Amino acid sequence: MSWKLCNPAAERNKQPILEVLKSYLRGSKPEKLLEISSGSGQHVAHFAPHFPNVTFQPTEFDDRDFRSIQGYINDDHLRNVEDPQFLDVRTPCSTWLNGSVKPNSYDYVLNINMMHISEFLCTQGLFSGCGEVLKPGGLLLTYGPYAVNGVITPESNVRFDQSLRSQDPSWGLRDISKELQPLALKYDIHLKQTHDLPANNKLLVWQKAI
Repeated sequence: MSWKLCNPAAERNKQPILEVLKSYLRGSKPEKLLEISSGSGQHVAHFAPHFPNVTFQPTEFDDRDFRSIQGYINDDHLRNVEDPQFLDVRTPCSTWLNGSVKPNSYDYVLNINMMHISEFLCTQGLFSGCGEVLKPGGLLLTYGPYAVNGVITPESNVRFDQSLRSQDPSWGLRDISKELQPLALKYDIHLKQTHDLPANNKLLVWQKAI
């Protein structure tokens, strides 16, 4: 029996995200990527074969996803993907992966579709943790729908934001300029580039100061 889950949104967005990652994941020497909130495992399974010199570490808060992630790793024979591990991004990064994460140890952190469906404390934990675990000059790559300067566009994203907040008042689209950039600067992380992707989403590239 296969435990692999298939999220339609992940199937749609994995290739556009990959095309952007190709511009940032160098992979010319051994490097490490920590994926926070890996979901079903579809993303890491799609990305990893394209970056054989990058070791991917998928993580999840919901252990129900572990079997799906492991299923993709096993079925696709992904040699550069570690077994999934539990990670609660709200906790101090010194506790991540059972305390095995060292400061300045990751070249990249990848976070897809988490910010808008979690409390803001998770976003705060993401940036504070990246300020510790990323190497100087390392990249945080985040993907999802965002507000910009207090404005959400198009109308479909406005309705999506309203729907999220009706389910949980702590959820909703985060504002890049009003919320995320000031938060990132607290941890010496700067917005390097913004990429517009299909379905009104963006991939944001953040860099820890060198």
